[in-house]
Amino acid sequence: MSSAPEVICAGILVADHFSSPMKALPRAGELVAVPEMALRIGGCAANVAVDLAKQEVATSVMGKVGRDIWGRFLKEELSGHGIDTSGVMETDAFQTSQTLVLLCVGEDRRFVHSFGANKDLRAEDFNRERVASAKAFYLGGYLAMPGLEPGATADLFRFCRERGVTTFLDVVTSGDFEPSGELEAVLPFVDFFLPNDDEALLLTGRTDPAEQAQALIDLGCRTVVLTLGSRGTLVHDGTGLHRFGAFHVKAVDSSGSGDAFAAGFITAHLRGGTIEDWVRRGSALGASCVLKIGCTEGVFTRTQVEEFLASNRLSAA
Repeated sequence: MSSAPEVICAGILVADHFSSPMKALPRAGELVAVPEMALRIGGCAANVAVDLAKQEVATSVMGKVGRDIWGRFLKEELSGHGIDTSGVMETDAFQTSQTLVLLCVGEDRRFVHSFGANKDLRAEDFNRERVASAKAFYLGGYLAMPGLEPGATADLFRFCRERGVTTFLDVVTSGDFEPSGELEAVLPFVDFFLPNDDEALLLTGRTDPAEQAQALIDLGCRTVVLTLGSRGTLVHDGTGLHRFGAFHVKAVDSSGSGDAFAAGFITAHLRGGTIEDWVRRGSALGASCVLKIGCTEGVFTRTQVEEFLASNRLSAA
């Protein structure tokens, strides 16, 4: 893809190994048979890029993979969706990042993860001329890539603002994460910050979503978009709170639903409209994602989401 993309998706790239849902995890030494196991695209940057491509948004990916079979798989799969992968770099220092996703009937997912090549990604790796050519820049997985030093990341977002590129930031945090100033440098240059409420709890120490959103606004972000799972979405645009409900569907696998929401939100923002329009499309893509196993397999195409929104209303918050 030689033309300038509308959106650049940068950050975590992962090869996901999914098991079919099992009745229970195996005990020590036990073998549990499942109908199938699948190798799928994963990681915030890859997931959002694929979901944007399904909305017919010209997209480019920037990130880092190992010089191995999993890196080749990711680039081939992304290219197959019409996504520009010229910004996907290779490293000999690490394998491609991988996640083993274990699904059990009636239980939440379990993850076994290797950070791999994502540890080697630096803010200086991103081609700024390419970034400046886009309408929007999305960085997914911040805080889970130790090479993205806050000062350099802030400088990248400052560059985007100076060039009129709208910025979207998402994070990945582990349960033992303790903030140490990673957001203070970056958020003043972020247009839309898209954490979920669990992440916001770790980042702010607040349990109430409204207080979480205000605390993040106080750090300088223009707009905070908090996804609350089945409880909907809360948006703080710097002037006040906007609360929205959720589309309720029967979930098979919630992997990637937050990334699908981000893709829908970004798409709607690019096309204009209101905060409600942005959240409705984001919520619709997030709901569609959970209908199938995998991070992108169930996500609606542009035609499908238009049909869904025409016949479904977003429930009240």
